[in-house]
Amino acid sequence: MKEYIAKVAEGENLTEEEAKGAMDIMLSGDATQAQIAAFLALERMKGETLDELAGFAVVLRDKAETITPKVDNYIDLVGTGGDRTFTFNVSTTSAFVVAAAGLPVAKHGNRSISSKSGAGDVLEALGVNIMADPKKVEECVEKTGIGFMFAQLFNKSMRYVGQARSEMGIRTVFNILGPLANPSRAKNMVVGVYSPSLTEKVATAMSRLGVERAYVVSGEDNMDEITLTGATTVSEIRDGAVTTFTITPEQFGMKRVSLEELRGGSGGENAKITGDILDGTERGAKRDIVLLNAGATLYVGGVAESMEAGVKLAAEAIDSGAAARKLKELVRVSNT
Repeated sequence: MKEYIAKVAEGENLTEEEAKGAMDIMLSGDATQAQIAAFLALERMKGETLDELAGFAVVLRDKAETITPKVDNYIDLVGTGGDRTFTFNVSTTSAFVVAAAGLPVAKHGNRSISSKSGAGDVLEALGVNIMADPKKVEECVEKTGIGFMFAQLFNKSMRYVGQARSEMGIRTVFNILGPLANPSRAKNMVVGVYSPSLTEKVATAMSRLGVERAYVVSGEDNMDEITLTGATTVSEIRDGAVTTFTITPEQFGMKRVSLEELRGGSGGENAKITGDILDGTERGAKRDIVLLNAGATLYVGGVAESMEAGVKLAAEAIDSGAAARKLKELVRVSNT
């Protein structure tokens, strides 16, 4: 590990094989917490290359538990976290809307590392059994169209780096790697990253790892979602190529809002926001950003012929009561 730290400290990039070696040491418990923290901090300062991301992700994915739900088509929508915007859990809320609109979701997520509330915190507060094992998660996806894979349970080797990450309290390469290491090996994904400068790099890494269709998104406010405060950079994986473009709320008939209107809080507070959106109580900006992200996901997953059509399907899923029912179904099946 010392050799890898020394190389990165000099500003040199690791080869893909070296990146695999470094990650394997960290995820096998053979590196000290000081070494892990030093390596992660130096990588962040240097900037992770495409080869490094691919090497890191292969090892993390190979060490993870996997699921193979017996459904024709499923998707993951996930944010990297670490964007420091302290919004409510947009992708977690959107997942129920997407599932209610007919596209199964195999969602991968964690508790909060550098924010107030991660997907795990919110789902637990909503009554979902986040400790479901792989067989139970497969059952959830097959019976309800949505399942949650708790990263700490599916990526048990991550326990070796958990202390260093928590004590650092800043985003690291693991924020990016989480979405790349989805235990369901989803071929379709919508991934939010915390900087527009990362979308193309992450999309290219995902394509190398076998993802066939995806949006990798980042708002100009650095939100790891499609934002309502301004433009969003999108890098799309389609037909083996990566194309980057920008979209705005106005394209979908929505108004720009302030970040303050999208803020969340603790897991319990964000759970209430999610519940209010799903049952139709919330009709403002928080609903709109969920419609936008769910709409994009329905388009990427092939259920909607355009993002605009996806937004309409998402609205119907909420207004019909299907999204609220989907949450109740997941709570019931995950706990039985």
